Amino acid sequence: MRDELPPGGAVFSDDEIDARWAQAWRPEQVVERLSGVEAPWYVAAGWALDLFRGGQTRVHADLEIAVPAAGSSEVRACFPELVCDAVGTGRVWEEAGAEVLAATHQTWFRDPRSGRYQFDVFREPHERGMWVCRRDASVRLPYEVIVERTEAGIPYLVPELVLLFKAKAVRAKDQADFDGVLPLLGRAGREALRGWLELVHPGHPWLARLAG
Repeated sequence: MRDELPPGGAVFSDDEIDARWAQAWRPEQVVERLSGVEAPWYVAAGWALDLFRGGQTRVHADLEIAVPAAGSSEVRACFPELVCDAVGTGRVWEEAGAEVLAATHQTWFRDPRSGRYQFDVFREPHERGMWVCRRDASVRLPYEVIVERTEAGIPYLVPELVLLFKAKAVRAKDQADFDGVLPLLGRAGREALRGWLELVHPGHPWLARLAG
């Protein structure tokens, strides 16, 4: 992803975006379609926390999955009936070309017949087979460390990293996710999250809870 976004892109109101996401897929709807993908993809964000917790705890406005940027074409090939819109800084580039895709990291997969979005793909930075954190490139981890699986085989991002991403701008749902997941985190997960928060968001209010 480049530092500067290209011109163009549409700006939708919150109501328009909510309407387009009204029928987002669930994790089990993508896992079978992606079974042949070799790149280490996984469910991210709020759904990842519910997969970790073993059941849905709240309404999810969308479904977000992540994949190394170099493997995103594998994911794209699994959904030939959908089109890809790139997203960045509140703008949407419909059926984005290579230039826009190279400048963004987020892709919304859209059903061209209904206009509704089905799921969101983060095209994540990586280097030499290692996952690289978008918040701080010094945080680099093997994929086998950051991905866990449910009993049904759905891969998801470990909760301590999901919470790291949620810590940037804590909304009510992010705080609720933190409150609900924290008691389930083991010592290693708590210590890892505390270290990453001290690095990426020093002084974050969650640090006090993690120190106990």
